[in-house]
Amino acid sequence: MNLSILREPMRKKLSAMLVLLALFSATQWVWCSETVPPPPVYDGPGMWFAQDADADGTGADVFYVVSTWEEDWTSADGSLCHYADVWNPRHRAHMGIEIRKAAAYMAPGNRFYAPYYRHATIDGWITRNEDTIFRRTRIPMQDVRAAFESFIRSRDSSRPLILAGFSQGGMAVVELLRHMDATTYAQLAAAYVMGYKVTEEDTASCPFIRPATGETDTGVVICYNTVKDEKYINPVVAATCMGINPVNWRTDDEPATLHDSITVRLSPSTHVLVVTGYSGSEYKPYRGFINVGDIHSCEPWLYSESIRRNMALRARQWRKAQRSAK
Repeated sequence: MNLSILREPMRKKLSAMLVLLALFSATQWVWCSETVPPPPVYDGPGMWFAQDADADGTGADVFYVVSTWEEDWTSADGSLCHYADVWNPRHRAHMGIEIRKAAAYMAPGNRFYAPYYRHATIDGWITRNEDTIFRRTRIPMQDVRAAFESFIRSRDSSRPLILAGFSQGGMAVVELLRHMDATTYAQLAAAYVMGYKVTEEDTASCPFIRPATGETDTGVVICYNTVKDEKYINPVVAATCMGINPVNWRTDDEPATLHDSITVRLSPSTHVLVVTGYSGSEYKPYRGFINVGDIHSCEPWLYSESIRRNMALRARQWRKAQRSAK
């Protein structure tokens, strides 16, 4: 078509239409070039890390959900992907780093299980847009629910159940509680939401999301997030309606001492942990999103001894309650 023979208004209108068509085509190409990896299959051992360290059969079954490890990546055919690929050995190895480190203190005396899943990449979280994060995490949450359903079908329901997850894994723990039935909830000794939030909407929509009030209550949620100062709270992760100090197991601002030099205090107004005497320098700021005044990456590790002891204590309390009910 020869645009020069058209009158000026029509030429401008047609040019604008061509520009819009080009933009639309480019947008469609980007959308079509995105890919979702194949789903995991949880009925066999291939998608699990499992460790049985319960020699005398008196421990708990710990179901652990790993956090975020991947950035957006491009597949061999040039497609953009916002999810980890559980069939990719490198992605599984990345998840395995955290899973094995968590198992080092959660598995002794227990049976420890952790599924590999298509977690959403960090790029969605960095947008700080709740709608984007929600959309991107629907596939991961579906994976975790599928893994948990397979796990529940195969486990011994006479044993105490413990849920634990860090960051995106903490979101998954909340998701599991929101979809849990009463039969499964009766098996729950405790759920540990480490480095993620529990909202008022969560508690209003689910009677099984009950905050821990002390060291020994069972069927409860232990939620905590750590910052150097409350001004560093990251809302998409830590704007929580509940919290507890995992060092002294209090919900007021009574400070606790950790490792002889770190002071840990819970803020009753924001429900986050404020620490002094600990720099968290081993956790470098990442893309301006985490470890910038908050110490997000410390959550499963800084309090690991307290969490290990508490898991054992709550499991014993659950067994005691079961015996008393008979």
